[in-house]
Amino acid sequence: MTDLRGGIEAETRFASKATLPLTVAEAIARALRELGAVHACGVSGGAQALLWAALSKHLDVLHFRHEGGAAFAATEAYFASGRPAVVFTTTGPGITNALTGVLAARTEGAKVVLVSAYASAPHRGRGGIQETSGYTMPTSALFEAGAWFDDAAVLETPDQLPQVLRRLAAGLRRPGGYVAHLSVPNAVQGASMTRPLPRLADAHFDGSGAASTRPGVNRAAVARCVELLSEEPFAIWAGFGARAAGRELRALAERAGAPVMCSPRAKGLFPEDHPLFVGLTGMGGHTPAVVAHMRGEHAPRRVLVLGTRLGEPTSFWSQDLVPAGGFVHVDVDPMVPGVAYPQAETYAVQAEAGDFLSALLEAWPARTAPSAPRLTRPHPALPALDGASRVRPDALMAAIQRAVVDGSDAVVLAESGNSFTWATHCLRFTEPNRYRVSTNLGSMGHAATGVVGAAFGRNGRAVAIVGDGSMLMNSGEVSTAVKRGLPATWIVLNDGRYNMCHQGMAALGMSGLADTAFPPSDFAMLGRAMGARGVRVEREDALEAALAEAVSSPGPFVLDVLIDADRPAPSQGRNEGLRAAQVARHESAGISFPVLGA
Repeated sequence: MTDLRGGIEAETRFASKATLPLTVAEAIARALRELGAVHACGVSGGAQALLWAALSKHLDVLHFRHEGGAAFAATEAYFASGRPAVVFTTTGPGITNALTGVLAARTEGAKVVLVSAYASAPHRGRGGIQETSGYTMPTSALFEAGAWFDDAAVLETPDQLPQVLRRLAAGLRRPGGYVAHLSVPNAVQGASMTRPLPRLADAHFDGSGAASTRPGVNRAAVARCVELLSEEPFAIWAGFGARAAGRELRALAERAGAPVMCSPRAKGLFPEDHPLFVGLTGMGGHTPAVVAHMRGEHAPRRVLVLGTRLGEPTSFWSQDLVPAGGFVHVDVDPMVPGVAYPQAETYAVQAEAGDFLSALLEAWPARTAPSAPRLTRPHPALPALDGASRVRPDALMAAIQRAVVDGSDAVVLAESGNSFTWATHCLRFTEPNRYRVSTNLGSMGHAATGVVGAAFGRNGRAVAIVGDGSMLMNSGEVSTAVKRGLPATWIVLNDGRYNMCHQGMAALGMSGLADTAFPPSDFAMLGRAMGARGVRVEREDALEAALAEAVSSPGPFVLDVLIDADRPAPSQGRNEGLRAAQVARHESAGISFPVLGA
């Protein structure tokens, strides 16, 4: 009788638990899943225990070693999967630690929702542990829409949640990026929902992260674009915002005989081996080839700009890239066209790039395309491997091209700094969405952690090309990859210094005036200490075997490459601007730090 009675009591307890009303934490987790989120990245904490548990039930949760790393990883999980990603943090430093990664998500155009904890009302102002409230933190910046977030709210009662979820749904469905912050006081997380949740229709995310709601195409504007572009030679300048429109971009280029140049973030959007490919513009790009076309015998009358704001990393605001007839600039944000080159004639069109190109192709005149100009191949000739005592960075890129780009389907991320310029300038991609760089915020450590998010988001190989300085910032996330056995690979350009800064100071004639060096680090040993596989390469003739092992490794792999630190990086135009700023240093030139290069 006793055993039976105990079984009945257990069954009763289970039934009562099953009929408990939905808690706020559970409702948030379910809603995020319904809105398309699959991946959650964060760091735990007692103040958000209920949220953490609920997210773990409904999403694929990956526990990171630092909240900033979690936010970088969520950004790259979004770009790898095309689905919104979640970042979770506890109170106080949990939130502030995440902010650099959150800002990267905002400036990169990702769709990310930060879910954090907040001090409960009775405890505010009383000096609680890691208190988060208006007494301790700038609420107008962190918990309201503004510079950090497109939308933000502190959920003070369960009755607020339906309205907040409707706002999240609208934001996640709109074109472009969307970063929101939902902070939930400890006591509210476990409170019962008193109102039914709104029905949140599927967002229908495609591979670019674009959702179902976007502006239509103005047919009159398309007709005007046909007039402006079809009568005289034109070129196309494609950016990251057009990443879902590669097929339409190629169709227009081939039909119109229009050469194509791409921003660094759009690398691979147009095949880099195509006869109509001019080259990459901006930082790490192919400046001589691009300028030769824009100012040569077959210079275009106009340039069709798609999905890029033509900021400094993409254009250096160079007048050599302004065509005689001006720009036709297409962007989902109506505030973008005309900003980078205010003096140039610009016909602005608000539209999503793929929709616009489809409409333009439909309206394009049915006639033989003009003969395309013969274009010089923009990529440098990469050296053959030899037995040098230090690996030349361009020789390393040649080996990465063969083993990683051509020999696998891996996504490649390049860290800000010289890693960015070497990879962007030397590597060649023939398909879109395999190369990721950050040219907006450009935070060090982004790719060193983002590679974990990319492997997590795509459930496949991701490779980060990083400097040793960036790796030292966020190397702890190797442990995160080890925890899940993720196929993330770090290729570390190990030169024992912040080499972008070192070479930049040399370009200004100030060598030796600032300390850019740090003690030697063995990253292969560091990776092995955290449970990853690790190999150190000191000679070029050992590169191919090491890269083959890295690409075939089923789990995390750290490849530590001792590089020739004195080989100048291909900055392509940065030094000229800095030297001009140095001459007129009391003027507000707005030029950021360069690297040394041709």
